[in-house]
Amino acid sequence: MTEEASAGEEWGPFGRPIFAHPASRALSRVGVVDVGSNSVRLVVFDGAARSPAYFYNEKILCGLGAGLPESGVLNPEGRARALAAIRRFRLLAEGMDLPPLTAVATAAVREAADGADFCAEVARETGLRIHVIDGAEEARLSAQGVLLGWPEAEGLVCDIGGSSMELAQISGHGVGKRVTSPLGPLKLAGIKGGKAGLKRHIAGVVEELFAEMGPRPERLFLVGGSWRAIARLDMLRRDYPLPVLHEYRMRPRELAATLRWIGSEDLDALRARTGTSAARMALVPTAALVLRALMQRFRPGEIAVSSYGIREGLLYEQMPENLRKRDPLIEACRFAEAKDARMPGFGKALYKFLQPLYRSARAPERRLVKAACLLHDVSWRAHPDFRHEVCFEYATRANLGGLTHGERVFLGLALMHRYKNSRAGCRHEYLFGLLNARDMHRAEVLGKAMRFGAMFAVSHPTDKATLRWHPRKRALHLRIAPDARDLFGEVAQARFKALARALDAEAIVEM
Repeated sequence: MTEEASAGEEWGPFGRPIFAHPASRALSRVGVVDVGSNSVRLVVFDGAARSPAYFYNEKILCGLGAGLPESGVLNPEGRARALAAIRRFRLLAEGMDLPPLTAVATAAVREAADGADFCAEVARETGLRIHVIDGAEEARLSAQGVLLGWPEAEGLVCDIGGSSMELAQISGHGVGKRVTSPLGPLKLAGIKGGKAGLKRHIAGVVEELFAEMGPRPERLFLVGGSWRAIARLDMLRRDYPLPVLHEYRMRPRELAATLRWIGSEDLDALRARTGTSAARMALVPTAALVLRALMQRFRPGEIAVSSYGIREGLLYEQMPENLRKRDPLIEACRFAEAKDARMPGFGKALYKFLQPLYRSARAPERRLVKAACLLHDVSWRAHPDFRHEVCFEYATRANLGGLTHGERVFLGLALMHRYKNSRAGCRHEYLFGLLNARDMHRAEVLGKAMRFGAMFAVSHPTDKATLRWHPRKRALHLRIAPDARDLFGEVAQARFKALARALDAEAIVEM
């Protein structure tokens, strides 16, 4: 093996280091082509290294693996569509001035008799080398993608594609046992015996998987387009208010009811109501049978949806260990502040200024307080009349990892109150039901604290003013430094009083 080839293997499919320095917080723009059994997708990552942004994301449902169990070769129409998609992606990458694209292929290409020939054809026409990964590697990369979004995640990752389904255990920031299986909907299309025969076959394979991967996981992480389609249908059935699939969580009983409901509904009607493609919806009934069998045998305590998978796992593969340990939420918020805030760096100072209010807070709340402080000024370009709504929408819809839906709403509500005292008449009120009354109040307090703290938008606000909070005495003290008295004008005074009212406290000012 040459020295050049050895170096390329060291960095996996990318063939080069994409995190130039262990201390890096930024990721150079990088494009990944994922050639799956059902879809071919181009994703271009950019931004915060620990929680990269999706600069570009395009998917084409090609059906490469359709008919593979019977024919043994890639679907001819799917092959032509996949090649056309990759040619398009190469031209897009050139237009974006990207480094060479990185391409990976999974079950259909690795199992088809003409898989190698397809890869050679792609190389001839586009110059793109496709890295075909085996089932165990696919499982590992999918699990690493989940860890990119949830560093503390523990449980069982289940990644379903068109021609295979992979399981992997995750715990302690790492990937444990992993296994692949032929439970992809396209592969199952060739099973004989009708629906009853299909169910028996699925149950038998799941029993083998359980024997290898048990015991019962506390949480099952779902990765893959068919699972996401089912999750969107679960949202529809439950009339769930926040249509964000990443970190969407379901209890087994609720999901079981949805799987039964899918079997009794008209799929075309469901497709129209959820915006799901016809090709994807056609796979849902079979995927639902697989998911039902998994739930019945593994009996997870909770099911969570991950939008992160193989592509994100490729990034995680190259992350230095100290970068992996960083909080993806905080890193994304730092990047957003550096890119969009008027005074990058003030978020950290604001967090320090507000610390007296949160001395007794637990780590999860302090984490959200820090995230809010970093984001408190990133929407300043919005019209003042709508800035509070833009802030809320940013927090609840943005690509932020490591954040439950309830935490998204908490963060959004805090940022809303950063710009507006009252939430009465808010058009996002339908989302408030994801929080209890206590958390809504704490979000309001945080927002009004940031609203007041922003009045000391200097490099080191604690040099100008300090807060002291006595919760038992219900007293909020503010000490103003002699050279900062002019900062405490009428607006600052009104905001300090509003914060004290939110805390049900006496406002005490010391000059």
